[in-house]
Amino acid sequence: MDELNDVLAAVGPRLRGLRRDRGLTLAYLAETTGISESTLSRLESGGRKPNLELLLPLARAYGVPLDELVGAPQTGDPRVHLRPVTRGGTTYVPLTRRAGGLQAYKLVIGPVGGEPDLKTHEGYEWVYVLNGRLRLLLGDGGLVMAPGEVAEFDTRLPHWLGSADDQPVELLVIFGRQGERAHLRARPG
Repeated sequence: MDELNDVLAAVGPRLRGLRRDRGLTLAYLAETTGISESTLSRLESGGRKPNLELLLPLARAYGVPLDELVGAPQTGDPRVHLRPVTRGGTTYVPLTRRAGGLQAYKLVIGPVGGEPDLKTHEGYEWVYVLNGRLRLLLGDGGLVMAPGEVAEFDTRLPHWLGSADDQPVELLVIFGRQGERAHLRARPG
């Protein structure tokens, strides 16, 4: 019974987070779902227990499965659903999930103020610019990359990735912790 209470208690904060992340007001959500603002507020604060009559219209309004609203464990679908993480103005979307070996990510780097902070770590990185202009600092040098351009480098060299023009930049990154490099093959012409 404690587990059920814990699940129900987590629904309110999850609903509030979804609403705030999407920039919606209680008034708008009430109009969309037919649920009163006071009921929505009590649901979010934990003053009212969720039930299917309330959760189904909310799931439809948010465009998410009911399981996501209640935090139900994944069942039946063996695929891994990787979630983006945002840190320091950069959103990391993992595209692979395996221990060791090469890891792939999509990065969306927003404009970041202040001086670049070059980092070093073990590994090797391959970067492909999808959209925007990337400023890549490597050691004492740097360059600006446009969509379609690729760079690869040893991450033991001090490096930094950022927006070149205060606009978001999107890129694919393949990273090998043990220094694996991307191997390109081309067919003979």
